[in-house]
Amino acid sequence: MTKEEFSTQILDMKRTLYRVSCGILRSETDREDAVQECICKAWEKKDSLKDAGAFRAWVTRILINECYDICRRNSRIIVLDELPERPAPEDRSREVRQAILGLDPLYRLPISLFYIEGFSIREISQILQVPEGTVKSRLFAGRSKLKGVLGEEVLVQ
Repeated sequence: MTKEEFSTQILDMKRTLYRVSCGILRSETDREDAVQECICKAWEKKDSLKDAGAFRAWVTRILINECYDICRRNSRIIVLDELPERPAPEDRSREVRQAILGLDPLYRLPISLFYIEGFSIREISQILQVPEGTVKSRLFAGRSKLKGVLGEEVLVQ
């Protein structure tokens, strides 16, 4: 993979990488750090990628691992003061986003990867390193939990 091909594919994934990091990390700076570190690691190990068609899933897996590393590091930090989140306009999409963020990470990540990022069940299976049946059951359980929080009408639209 050439430098130009790598750059093009990473730029195409920029929004996806950020949104996936949003599903795991709460802090804006942690999200930016995770994406940056993911890109650096992907560049360093680009020669280990055997199938160029799996580039998206491969980079997303690197990002998820990096996010979890940041979570582990942050769990050892005691926060004295929390900065408030910037207020956003209230609308239904914000309510849906908040409901998704409120899900257990076990369900949040597959829901985000499938519905927001458009990954297939097979790709999610590779990214999360679980069987496809597990991905399907987590999607089903996640949808059920969202229906309980949001009600049926939000998910049908």
